[in-house]
Amino acid sequence: MQIVMILVPVMLILVALGIVLFSWAVKNGQYDDLEGPAHRILYDDDKDMIPDDAKPPSEKKVADTDRTDDEQKDS
Repeated sequence: MQIVMILVPVMLILVALGIVLFSWAVKNGQYDDLEGPAHRILYDDDKDMIPDDAKPPSEKKVADTDRTDDEQKDS
């Protein structure tokens, strides 16, 4: 019976802590976009890894203008 006197207050403290943490997460927007990260992993962000000769002509011009002045002088 003495263990119940210890476990009940500990349980109430843990429940209160869980409620506080959950309300903090909701308040700070942790649950605003639940589907975005799941879909974001499917999109490819590897355009920088494509060689220049494999890019379409419109992207080659953009890739050349992205280089700094020092890089253009070297080539």
